[in-house]
Amino acid sequence: MAKKDGSVVAKGHEEGIKLATSILNEFGLPPGLLPLVDVIKVTFARRTGYFRILQKKKVEHKFELIGKLVSYDTEINGYLLKKKIKKLKGVKAKEVMLWPPVYEIRVDEVSTGTIHFKGFAGIVKTFPVEAFAIGD
Repeated sequence: MAKKDGSVVAKGHEEGIKLATSILNEFGLPPGLLPLVDVIKVTFARRTGYFRILQKKKVEHKFELIGKLVSYDTEINGYLLKKKIKKLKGVKAKEVMLWPPVYEIRVDEVSTGTIHFKGFAGIVKTFPVEAFAIGD
């Protein structure tokens, strides 16, 4: 990992996964939230909370515990705050026959064990946090 202008950059799959998982943990988000494959580069700017993940191809992942299929584009980016990702781009969740984008993810401040996904037209879906553990 290289540090440049206050940012942390990890190149390659192993280093990229390590950085992505560590920043999710640091901000109180479940480590399996972004099941990445063939990571090219992960960039994180600590001052602003901005992150950017590049992977070789689009990935679809089914979270078995909740039966939800999610699509991760070749570029995923957004802003990390404590227990929250804002202005998220590159993530879509399948709803019946549509793939609406997910714009925000938030874990409850109080330990209720729930995580909320805000998407199309302000619709919020709530799930148990354990559905996004590593390995699901």
